Amino acid sequence: MKIGITCYPTYGGSGAVATELGIALAARGHEVHFITYQQPFRLPNFLPRIFFHEVDVGRYPLFEYPPYDLALAVRMHEVVRAHELDVLHCHYALPHATSAWIAREMLRDKGDDVQVVTTLHGTDITIVGQDPSFHAITKFSIERSDFVTAVSEYLRRETLAAFGCTGCSVEVIHNFVDPAVYDRAAHPPALSWLVPRGRKVIMHVSNMRPVKRVRDVVRVFAKVTAEVPSVLFMVGDGPERVDAEQEARALGVERQVHFLGKLEAVAPLLAGADLFLLPSASESFGLSALEALSSGVPVVSSNAGGLSEVVRDGVTGALCAVGDVEAMAAASIGILRDADRWRAMSEAAAADARARFTLDKVVERYEALYERAVASRPRSAAREGRPRARTTPLGMPAVEAPVPVGALDGPVVDGPPSD
Repeated sequence: MKIGITCYPTYGGSGAVATELGIALAARGHEVHFITYQQPFRLPNFLPRIFFHEVDVGRYPLFEYPPYDLALAVRMHEVVRAHELDVLHCHYALPHATSAWIAREMLRDKGDDVQVVTTLHGTDITIVGQDPSFHAITKFSIERSDFVTAVSEYLRRETLAAFGCTGCSVEVIHNFVDPAVYDRAAHPPALSWLVPRGRKVIMHVSNMRPVKRVRDVVRVFAKVTAEVPSVLFMVGDGPERVDAEQEARALGVERQVHFLGKLEAVAPLLAGADLFLLPSASESFGLSALEALSSGVPVVSSNAGGLSEVVRDGVTGALCAVGDVEAMAAASIGILRDADRWRAMSEAAAADARARFTLDKVVERYEALYERAVASRPRSAAREGRPRARTTPLGMPAVEAPVPVGALDGPVVDGPPSD
């Protein structure tokens, strides 16, 4: 099967999931084409059956805001026609699903077609989509998708409540983790040189936006380390990092808090952690929590959004009310002080992540969804007799097969991704 994937390629959960899904699909023999404005951050330079098509947004004085959504639609249209894609899988509703709808309408105008699958990840529904400026187009784009998935039952309910979406159904396919990567035993200690002997390691990973409540991370840590000597590692970057640094100084724990910035590979760090904190105001799923659990790290988090579908309260971690720093600190201290309880939670966390969220199980569900999508598409006469375009792997120059004049709107040539 030939699958196009569009996602935000920068640091964040939706882009990470989309990229890992594409890599897994390629490993299972599918041909995967990433269509976005830069190479996804979790995508290596070369992998078999994976191709990258950069979206170039022209810069014109007339355009105060360059129309990325339109440039993306044109690129999708080009790639579908040149490489005969079966499915366009859009991660995050805006503008990706909107652009895919435009591309599909352009294809149908020429007698061709493609199936559009949209995966909702969270803020595209809970924040961006509910902004009055975007509500109508978000609803339209969801309803015009052929198949729609959400990463949690919470997000599915939120979507139906916020948009109605009477013209579509929303299927829940959870996020996933590769247990071979997020395995505590697979990595040697990576942070031991920063951790004084006898101290516990507490970790937080996020894009440090306001919704992550990173000040609360520091406040919880300050209370924990006063009872159980610990070190806190903050992985990621974002607008609230400065506030977290100020909070650490204000509470007198700045020497025990280490800000590591954006890191692509967090599995080696999680393998050395004793506890993971995620006090978010909202989480559609909580991918970083799942990665911690798979690494055998108990999670203390808020009970917001989809986190209760990931963390099993009292079994793999603890769920507390948003903003309840005292409760989170008490739960953390209780876990870290009791070695037997910590060990039981660590083992349960890794086992539960593998039982419910393993890579193979989730990828199989997406494959089944793609098969349903392709089976429901009318056979297109436009593709009959069209020469198949030759493709080349990511990072290698691509040369299109000769095509009859008029068979395509124009040649598509993909060179190495530009940085």
